[in-house]
Amino acid sequence: MLTVTDDIKSLRAVLNPDISKIRNIGIMAHIDAGKTTTTERMLYYSGYTRALGDVDDGDTVTDFMAQERERGITIQSAAVTFDWKNHRINLIDTPGHVDFTLEVERALRVLDGAIAVFDASAGVEAQTLTVWRQAEKHHIPCVCFLNKMDKPTFSIESIRLKLKANPVVLQFPIGSGRNFTGVVDLLTNQKLTWKPTSTRDDGRTFEVKHLGQSDDPELLQAAKEARAALIEQVADLDDKFAELLLTNYGDNFDGVPANLLQEAVRRVTLARKGVPVLCGSSLKNKGVQPLLDAITAYLPNPNERHHDLVERMSRLLVPFADQHVEIPSMSAGNIALTVGLKQTVTGDTIVSSKASAAAALCRAQNDSGVGKKRGGQADIILSGVEVPDPVFFCTIEPPTMAKQADLEFALNCLQREDPSLKVRVDPDSGQTVLCGMGELHIEVLHDRIRREYGIETQLGPLQVAYRETILQQVSTTDTLDRTVGSRRHAASVNLTVRPVDMASCEVAFTEELQEQISPEIKEAVENGVQSSFLQGPLLGYPMKGVSTLIHSISVEPGTSPAMVSACVSRCMLKALRLAGGQVLEPVMSLEVTLGEEHLSSVLGDLAQRRGTVRDIQTRHDNKVLLATVPLAEMMGYSTVLRTVTSGNATFSMELDAYEAMNPQEQSALLKRMSGLM
Repeated sequence: MLTVTDDIKSLRAVLNPDISKIRNIGIMAHIDAGKTTTTERMLYYSGYTRALGDVDDGDTVTDFMAQERERGITIQSAAVTFDWKNHRINLIDTPGHVDFTLEVERALRVLDGAIAVFDASAGVEAQTLTVWRQAEKHHIPCVCFLNKMDKPTFSIESIRLKLKANPVVLQFPIGSGRNFTGVVDLLTNQKLTWKPTSTRDDGRTFEVKHLGQSDDPELLQAAKEARAALIEQVADLDDKFAELLLTNYGDNFDGVPANLLQEAVRRVTLARKGVPVLCGSSLKNKGVQPLLDAITAYLPNPNERHHDLVERMSRLLVPFADQHVEIPSMSAGNIALTVGLKQTVTGDTIVSSKASAAAALCRAQNDSGVGKKRGGQADIILSGVEVPDPVFFCTIEPPTMAKQADLEFALNCLQREDPSLKVRVDPDSGQTVLCGMGELHIEVLHDRIRREYGIETQLGPLQVAYRETILQQVSTTDTLDRTVGSRRHAASVNLTVRPVDMASCEVAFTEELQEQISPEIKEAVENGVQSSFLQGPLLGYPMKGVSTLIHSISVEPGTSPAMVSACVSRCMLKALRLAGGQVLEPVMSLEVTLGEEHLSSVLGDLAQRRGTVRDIQTRHDNKVLLATVPLAEMMGYSTVLRTVTSGNATFSMELDAYEAMNPQEQSALLKRMSGLM
């Protein structure tokens, strides 16, 4: 029998371990897959909490915000630090809701590995795809955990097909659904079983024994076949293991030692050629301890991720969700918090001085033999956080003008923390406008301003953040000739705009002009072009999918760069108007899981929302409806869906693309907006 010590470790007694024993990991998944519940079990079994928290009861460690506990979801990434079998694990629990995708992004960019949690009964879901792409972008090795094995399973094949990943199955489940009792470790041929003695059993104690002849013959045969398949798969992915296998164990796969197989799986994981897959049921307290073992066995330490920069701060804190303990120092590879940086925002790279930055660059050059310089300064910043475009906006007003300064302070603080929140002032009305990632995002921000800053604000109607593009290619010229005082400013520009199939807008120069133009004038031209993309000619929404080519630019001596930018901007406005305007609306990818008896009602509702059904799948006793729907039609959808299905349906959605609005809808939008102007 195995159990975990009941000793509760003091955070102040935590010492800096050897860097090879550190694991900086994130836990990521679709909403409700069980990330926070899994994190809660990790903390409990490692000895850092005395009781198991429950998401439904609102008493988990990492969901400490009032908004999280009220809604039963993770909104803000939370860091916790704990030890497991002589290893330090710095873990960040990330949100699974699409409105808070940036929280996952800003966590993954500084982590070394990740646990992808799946609802085994659902497989890969919409937000699973999003967070998996984020991990791939940052080249992060992952381990998969098939959670909720107490339900019918539906996962391995979806990992292979939808994520295009190579699942390396390390465990074989014992039983299924409600009869799930444990797993067979295919590396060691051991059977791990949890046998609860009561409904209050916490899963700390479980039985470990080698498979033997006394076990179920079907289980023995299935485990043998699964282990042979694992060995063959790893040999295909790792040349060193393949050579070892052919040399020493070609006729006897059963003789392959567990430690050699584990080393090969680790190499496969770090090379991102495959992803280890484990299974369990966190809510039922089964399978979490082997997952902790997998974190230490397969995910990289900081030295194996080759981060170039070591940050050194004056005041450091060890994070434990909403509790922090101050420490005098922190060795390389760890994750820590710092306070008092009033000008710093998410995405910044911090160094203690130019000298330390130069030293970090030298170390990077010595380690890799490659270094870059930019204008004589060390180019050692970490990759920035890619902030998606906001899709909703609304006005926000303080209760009185006396509170305006307090509101501006609160919004500045929230923007530093959350780059996906955009705040601007409407130039016509002077109102403050919030731009966010979704209804829930703005709702939570509104609630935080009330609770954390004590300001009872009023929100205006929620509006969709449309985009604009052009319909045809147009070439035009313009000249600006002004005298300011005794100084004459004159510039002429010739340019072409054309629609392109891309998410952003671009500006380019002819090859001949590229060689002639000075850096100062080039920057002024680019500024003029980019400023014209901020407000489209139809309704003033930002532009997308426009390519600008500058053919010529003539500037009289003494003309200021600001006048050059103004000339280019005016020429761009003329070209964009001549090219014809098109409104682009955000279209969401929607996934609804519901009972078949409610399918016709939901389909009828989607038809009224201009939805397009892509597929209807069967998942056990439920139907899974996949569709695309304009975001403008999805306001308040959760309430309608709950009413139509009597609360027996769930849905998720994410931005799929910006698509051209049909002429009738665009005409109606133009009329509505002109009535507001």
